[in-house]
Amino acid sequence: MTSLQTTRQAMNSVRRGAALLCVLAVASTAQGAESISPADILAWERRDFADPTAYRLEEHAGQTLLQAQCRNAASALYLETTIDLRETPVLEWSWTVADVFDNTDETRKSGDDYPVRLYVVKDGGLLAWRTRAVNYVWSSHQPVGMVWTNAYASQARMLALQSGAPEQAEPVTERRNVREDFQRLHGIALDSIDGIAIMTDCDDSGQPATGWYGAIRWLPAAE
Repeated sequence: MTSLQTTRQAMNSVRRGAALLCVLAVASTAQGAESISPADILAWERRDFADPTAYRLEEHAGQTLLQAQCRNAASALYLETTIDLRETPVLEWSWTVADVFDNTDETRKSGDDYPVRLYVVKDGGLLAWRTRAVNYVWSSHQPVGMVWTNAYASQARMLALQSGAPEQAEPVTERRNVREDFQRLHGIALDSIDGIAIMTDCDDSGQPATGWYGAIRWLPAAE
């Protein structure tokens, strides 16, 4: 049995955060700063953790974006790929939300919902407990810059890049040095990561959510 088969079987015995950590194993090599379009993201593999989140392409704020509509749902779209962080450590993407959740505590399982989030994962292979992830999230209530451990998976760190209702209709562009974030949040120096995923979920709070994702790019540190 291959490592990928083993990790996919393990997904069936754990929930959401830990499951997504396990599924992202090495598959291919990224190609520099090539842009991943919303249409490309829509074609990624899918994993449902509750009722499916509805993903589709939509014109929003003058752009073609990947819309995510959530009604008591939780689904991830993921890409198994090796990213050389020595060459392209900077991750750039854009996103926005229609609104955020009311009265939720994102540090607890009952509030572990996000209208948009993006994962980057270092796969632990057969040693699933060694898998590590950084989750960039649009938080409902945590302040920008806040870091906490995922309520379902202790190997995942959550980092709030946006908080509260959006201040503009246009998507917000984010840039993160993933190599530096893994060093700061996990205390490990990485030369590569093994997967990337997006996820819009609302099954814990039971509140509806709508979010949008734009293109994703991996860039050199100096760009």
